[in-house]
Amino acid sequence: MTKYESPFVLAVDIGSSSVKAGLFDARARSVSGVEVSVPHSQTVASDGTSEEDADQIRYAVEQAIDRVLEKAGDLGAEISGVGFDCMASTVLGVDVEGGPVTPVYTYADTRSAPDVEQLRKELNVPVVYDRTGVMQHTSYVPGRIRWLRRTQPHVAARVVKYVDLSTYIYSVWFGRQDVRASYCVSSWSGLLNRRELSWDTGLLGRLGIDESNLPELSAWTEPERGLIREYSERWSALRNLPFFLSVGDGAAVNVGSGSVDQSRVALTVGTTGAMRILSKGPAPDVPNGLWAYRLGKDRTLLGGSFSEGGNIVQWALNNLRLPRIEEFNEALDKMQPARHGITVLPFIAGERATGWSTNATGMFDGIRVSTTPIEILQAMLESVAYRFALVADLLLPGIKSGYQVIASGGAIQNLPWWLQTMSDVLGVSVGVSAEKQDTSRGTAILALYALGIWDELDKYPARIAKTYEPNQANSDVYAAARDRQSRLYKQLLG
Repeated sequence: MTKYESPFVLAVDIGSSSVKAGLFDARARSVSGVEVSVPHSQTVASDGTSEEDADQIRYAVEQAIDRVLEKAGDLGAEISGVGFDCMASTVLGVDVEGGPVTPVYTYADTRSAPDVEQLRKELNVPVVYDRTGVMQHTSYVPGRIRWLRRTQPHVAARVVKYVDLSTYIYSVWFGRQDVRASYCVSSWSGLLNRRELSWDTGLLGRLGIDESNLPELSAWTEPERGLIREYSERWSALRNLPFFLSVGDGAAVNVGSGSVDQSRVALTVGTTGAMRILSKGPAPDVPNGLWAYRLGKDRTLLGGSFSEGGNIVQWALNNLRLPRIEEFNEALDKMQPARHGITVLPFIAGERATGWSTNATGMFDGIRVSTTPIEILQAMLESVAYRFALVADLLLPGIKSGYQVIASGGAIQNLPWWLQTMSDVLGVSVGVSAEKQDTSRGTAILALYALGIWDELDKYPARIAKTYEPNQANSDVYAAARDRQSRLYKQLLG
């Protein structure tokens, strides 16, 4: 039986489909039996809609905290702080009293595509890209604000401030409209000048807003305190505790999986995918096709995100005659690498890294009468690995060894064949995180660090469950398949 070490921190992870919360001890170990998960869901539509009522998510967060404190019992008195992470690139508009005027728009909402294209024409894109660390794209807030002002001017006129989801939730709990937003969460908006750690005034002017329409900025280590009476009574164990500013979920995954320097690269595949490194020091240059987000004043998260990941598997389950998901690995293990002759652009939910197209869709080339459903699935999963390799080439140019990829996320951890394929395609070892909740663990570590309980982000290193080594023969086959995908991309998307 695990003997936990006090003090404890409460970690809250606001994901796109659920809110997870739990207690972690002084060594960042999750307290068994206290973890909870509360589902929530966005409204999605074929026109690109991806939105959710802000209070619906807030209620899910509050319910998760209620249940954790109930399960924690006497341990609640030993909690020293509260850490938060949140799904990135969220925004909603609030009125003068702080009430929601709009729903929460997520990174997956693509209705702003025409507005993004117009911004690309108006802006000096490379200069703004360097300042903000992101390409103009539907994932980010600039195009979203333009879209709202164009399509719903009567709604936009009521917006006094644009805030991310976590900042809105804090404003309710602390009863103030001057709640701060972390540099980390704010950098995911595409509005932060990452070099000056301020809102990018030049870009704001193009959107018809100024700094008064956005939250005050601060490091995530500087907490909010002073719950209003309703929540102070509801969560008496948290009444006088620091609530650290929310960080982006991607940053939390890196920390939780132990990928806290350039020797370890985090590879995450949930519904979508991402590859990231965390570096310390001045803001680095951003290779064209990637992004750079700030974790705090002296750390940068550099990498690329994909709109494809586990959703590829779900699409295949919904549309192809496939064996049960439990039988996938056995079926895939019998397949030869890329022998099916199919080339796939896996953009069923659009493209982010590395081309940042606003109109990309999925594409199959090479389907024949003899093609089987499992071959289509294999080709799709391999195609996602090729996209990861593109990011790896930009993220670690010229480096073929000396680093390890750490994989996490249920979509890939449950498919050993896909893990081996990633290793073969990337040509490096891929370790699988043994931590059950990398994101929540990372959020807990950041809280422990801010409290001064940890003096570095890897005081107690993350565990690796298994390591996959590349098969050189397979790597050569996949290199040729990557070339075919690249040619198809250039032919169709330029």
